[in-house]
Amino acid sequence: MESILFCAALFLSHSFAVPVDPRHTAQQVLQGYLDKFYPSVLKGGPHLEEQIREMQKFFHLTVTGTLTKETEEVMNQPRCGVPDVAGASQSAPRWGRNVLTYRINRYTRDLPSQTVDRIIKQAFQVWSDVTPLVFRKTSRPADIEISFAYGAHGDSSAFDGRGGILAHAFPPGQGTGGDAHFDESERWSEYNREVNLFLVAAHEFGHSLGLQHSSVRGALMYPSYSYQNPQRFKLSNDDTQKIQRLYGKKK
Repeated sequence: MESILFCAALFLSHSFAVPVDPRHTAQQVLQGYLDKFYPSVLKGGPHLEEQIREMQKFFHLTVTGTLTKETEEVMNQPRCGVPDVAGASQSAPRWGRNVLTYRINRYTRDLPSQTVDRIIKQAFQVWSDVTPLVFRKTSRPADIEISFAYGAHGDSSAFDGRGGILAHAFPPGQGTGGDAHFDESERWSEYNREVNLFLVAAHEFGHSLGLQHSSVRGALMYPSYSYQNPQRFKLSNDDTQKIQRLYGKKK
């Protein structure tokens, strides 16, 4: 336990996905990360070591139950803000129709609005290419509301500044269901600079359609961000099979 807390203290000088209050102890920092991305599915919650093991299994790391160097490296990677392990009562939701609307409420200042429109359209096309889904942009209230925001933005999942959490999205449903939010503190790009908007948007729209995170490295729904050329992007078999289980194959 002492080694876990010692390594957790190192997080205070790094960028990671849980906002840090300087009054928090190292254990609170580590526990906050694990509680956010590996919420307990057991009444009363698992022990810290068990949550670390759960994370290590998900990322195919050496399972030790302690905060190893490779575990720390994974925890410090920019990533999606959606938990990696859903609660036991959560099943894969889906939209009950194939034609869905989307609206961009607030644009990023990093790119021209026309560029954002094009990238968002391309990100939705990743999913419409392999399913019967059709996405239509609208200026009216939509199924999927998209916005770029700083810090606390009204959904109880505040962004943490540059690095850490890049974006998050909600599963299909009423209210915020399907909505996708992007951290405006990031530097958004259409190239291999800072954070590529296409890759993050396509990932988040997977959540908007009902997909959870994948533990398959290289899959679009893998939680950690890594760059690949959008011009050569191809949806993985893992992503394709999972989205087609929800909506069927493209006819």
